[in-house]
Amino acid sequence: MSNLKISLITVVYNSASTIKRCIESVIAQNYPNIEYIIIDGGSTDGTLQIIEQYLPHIKFFLSEADGGIYDAMNKGIKAATGNIIGTLNSDDFFADNDVLSCISQAFVQHDPDVVYGNLDYIDLKGNIKRIWKAGRYVNNRFNWGWMPPHPTFYCKRELFEKFGAYNLQYGTAADYELMVRFIHQNKVSIYYLNKTIVKMSIGGVSNKAYRNRYNAWVNDYKAMRKNGVIFPSLAIVLKPLRKIVQYF
Repeated sequence: MSNLKISLITVVYNSASTIKRCIESVIAQNYPNIEYIIIDGGSTDGTLQIIEQYLPHIKFFLSEADGGIYDAMNKGIKAATGNIIGTLNSDDFFADNDVLSCISQAFVQHDPDVVYGNLDYIDLKGNIKRIWKAGRYVNNRFNWGWMPPHPTFYCKRELFEKFGAYNLQYGTAADYELMVRFIHQNKVSIYYLNKTIVKMSIGGVSNKAYRNRYNAWVNDYKAMRKNGVIFPSLAIVLKPLRKIVQYF
């Protein structure tokens, strides 16, 4: 068993209906060296009372107003002391109990800067609606609209120190901008773990309304331009089209 410490960050705001499932999927992991960090944005719906029940399993907990999801993630990154950093959204949960063990093993055996895997989208009843098999990365795939699923994205903590954390000016595309900055622009080493990492609830912030989706496209385009994607106009079209195969 590896002694790598994995810092796992959950950002939460008014998620009383799902936070228990999220936390319990972390507690159920068979990997022993987890630094679990929860950053709450000042919930008012009972979320805090649920979190308090699990405080013995949480290494760092903060509840205060923030500037959104990625501001909260940056707070978690600042608090993290692990070798590896990843996130688990409050609406989501791990696909099985050995996810973090497999991620740690991938880092030990292959020594990449980044590990990522696959993702299932589920509805309120837990039925799988989309399967995101990310596939192996090859150079310049971002030019053709490819990206890894951010909820499966784990990286060495030193990358944040070297290349910076989430840039809030990109709104809901801040996760995409960070990944394209690390992988495409700065050429960090990357390993594809062909395993379902997370069960993700349908309905992310960027997908809740057409205007939000439009704003996400605009920010995706800005992120591509900033980080040297060669064909941003083409990539911005191909990126959503890649989702179609996930339904079959």
